[in-house]
Amino acid sequence: MLKIGLTGGIGCGKSTVTKIFEQLKIPVIDADEIAHQLVATGQPALAQIQREYGADVLNVDGSLNRKQLKELIFSDCQKKQKLEAILHPLVYQAIQAELNLLKVPYCIICIPLLFETNMAHLVDRVLVVDCPVKIQIERLQKRDNMTIARIQSIIDSQVSRDVRKSLANDLLDNSKTDDRLAEAVKKLHNFYLSLSNFQDKLVCE
Repeated sequence: MLKIGLTGGIGCGKSTVTKIFEQLKIPVIDADEIAHQLVATGQPALAQIQREYGADVLNVDGSLNRKQLKELIFSDCQKKQKLEAILHPLVYQAIQAELNLLKVPYCIICIPLLFETNMAHLVDRVLVVDCPVKIQIERLQKRDNMTIARIQSIIDSQVSRDVRKSLANDLLDNSKTDDRLAEAVKKLHNFYLSLSNFQDKLVCE
């Protein structure tokens, strides 16, 4: 099975792209969704996070106070690294478990921090969803109502746009809000199907 690693900066539109792949009946394994499940109420990872960061990171009902945790990790690099050390191994174990259940020509693995976590080796090709930083900031202001300073700090914590583009096997421009993105995804879909078929032939030979 061909494994496509989908990544891109915050606000570049990764979710929009994955929805189009899902409409094409292609399985999408989302690292962020897995991380959300791992920190659900009662999960061992949530208890570990509470021990590391204190009771303030929990809401009254025992669920994770995501806003409080974000405030902590984006203001302290070491705290961010500790959270990653807790979650990333569990996320990648879960990804592997989901991969083991799939029998399809190819799948999409959406990993926003693919390069930052040095996990590009997990995939066969890297698809980068890209747009200018100015558009990232505009989208995040509308979507999350964050300050420009906070948005910029998140962007700065990720690899640069130029680095992502240089490491991409495939690049999707998501700077426009029209039908061109869907058409570009469909072309990639056909391309990935042809690549997976080629791989099958190599295995048979």
